[in-house]
Amino acid sequence: MIIARLLRNASIAAGAIVAAMSLASGSASAQLFWDWGGGGTIGGSGREFVRFSPQFKKGEIVVSFGDRRLYFVTAPGQAISYPIAVPREESRWAGATSVTSKRINPSWTPTPTMMAENPRLPRWVPGGHPMNPLGVRALYLGSSTYRIHGTDAPWTIGTAVSKGCIRMYNQDVLDLYPRANVGAKVTVTWNRFDGGAATSSSGSGGGGFFSIFGNDDPPTEKPRPRPARDKSASSS
Repeated sequence: MIIARLLRNASIAAGAIVAAMSLASGSASAQLFWDWGGGGTIGGSGREFVRFSPQFKKGEIVVSFGDRRLYFVTAPGQAISYPIAVPREESRWAGATSVTSKRINPSWTPTPTMMAENPRLPRWVPGGHPMNPLGVRALYLGSSTYRIHGTDAPWTIGTAVSKGCIRMYNQDVLDLYPRANVGAKVTVTWNRFDGGAATSSSGSGGGGFFSIFGNDDPPTEKPRPRPARDKSASSS
């Protein structure tokens, strides 16, 4: 009787272990489906209080693709500096705009171009999901589809990978979000400010690992080639 009882208990324990392993395998499979960006880095921050060009007013945001930093001006000559991921070379842009809206835990929908590049992408990712490419907060810029936002791929911060949007560590965008007001001026430039004063920069670019798996940013329209002039035509 004792031996039979021990064998029965051992059988139950073995069954529980098999079931637990099965559940873990299912969870891992589900995670692989969502984790189209790969990697496992969580959190991260690189913000610093720095001296800054006094030409900018308190509350303004300056994005320097040359520095690969976003600066939030706290007072004339002072700013908080955050590391960012910048656009690829073919997606460079610059200019003055403003924050037109802010969103907590934005949802993400891939564009048709993204789906064509990677059909395995989910058709929609709800806000707050740990694998949402927009991260936990988003600031929308002007009437464009460009955004300042968090990320599910923190290892891309400091690299040139996006198609125009500005990525931040989730921890940093959480810090910036309550500071930046709707209507705040945003200056996007390739000039560098790492020494305090602005210096000219030609910019930099290049692809990144995350580009293989789709992107959180809207595709940019490539300029159409101009028709060649007929050299055989003569003027009258």
